[in-house]
Amino acid sequence: MDTLKCPDCFAPISAEDRFCEACGRNLLVRRTPIGGPTGPAQASCILCGSPDIDDEDYCTQCGRHQPSARDRVEYSLGAVSGVSDRGKRRARNEDSMAFGQVAGAGVAAVVCDGVASSERAEQASQAAADAAVDVLLNALIESADAEQAMVDAVAASCLAVEQLVENEPVEPGGRGVAPSCTFVSAVVTPSSVTVGWVGDSRAYWLAEEGSKQLTTDDTWAAQLVAEGVLTEEQARTDRRAHVLSRWIGADAGPVVPQVVTLRPTTPGTFLLCSDGLHNYRPQPEDLQPLLPCGPEEFVKVALDAGGHDNITVVLVPFVPGD
Repeated sequence: MDTLKCPDCFAPISAEDRFCEACGRNLLVRRTPIGGPTGPAQASCILCGSPDIDDEDYCTQCGRHQPSARDRVEYSLGAVSGVSDRGKRRARNEDSMAFGQVAGAGVAAVVCDGVASSERAEQASQAAADAAVDVLLNALIESADAEQAMVDAVAASCLAVEQLVENEPVEPGGRGVAPSCTFVSAVVTPSSVTVGWVGDSRAYWLAEEGSKQLTTDDTWAAQLVAEGVLTEEQARTDRRAHVLSRWIGADAGPVVPQVVTLRPTTPGTFLLCSDGLHNYRPQPEDLQPLLPCGPEEFVKVALDAGGHDNITVVLVPFVPGD
């Protein structure tokens, strides 16, 4: 019989242990890697096969720049899974995802989309996602109020992104300089789900009995649609459609997420995504048929439609009482 080991320090543990006695890790919690993937996508040069890759991901033999490990990211923790892809037109993947589960309590998932016009957008999105999912997982461990945890998670994300500035001055209105990102997250328990968001990344409820979009975009276009100035079709095709009215960043000021809580009575799946998907498939009834093939199929649909932006999809199944 194989001996169980702590995933952090590899010390022997038993199936009944809640914490590793050697390093203190909480064994009831599993989550995606902090910091996301780093370095090149593979150990040797894609052109000449040399293993000599420098710190900036260039081959020291032929000079070829290597694909980043962030170009295609796939995570799976049991039934919860996610895929993030660079797409076909972007130079790098500025989306990030983080999710985890607490045994017997639930799942927390976060998707952040780095604002392309800002500096270090991929660092901003990763820092925000990691900070938020830590807060949400702790809330699950402590059975804390999920809506307050969502507010606290966004506050932690804001602080993490602000720290990237590292004392560099940010000019008023300098949104094109300060690291920035959007944010959407879900805390899923056996009886409810709480969704929080800032920006235009979205959450959907997908189910045979009826699917729906759970979030409303924090954008110039969505605001005008709500005011009756534009139709949804006019808003989608307007060149200012993706101008954010709220975001997470050092120049964003105090940010409080929009939050909703649902208590579904039938099975379904919660989908979190960046606009790289919903730009092509905005309607929930067009997303639900893709579920059987997992997050890879959602990403493939966006790539086949053009892949103009980074694409990130996280799926969290829900069964009442499970």
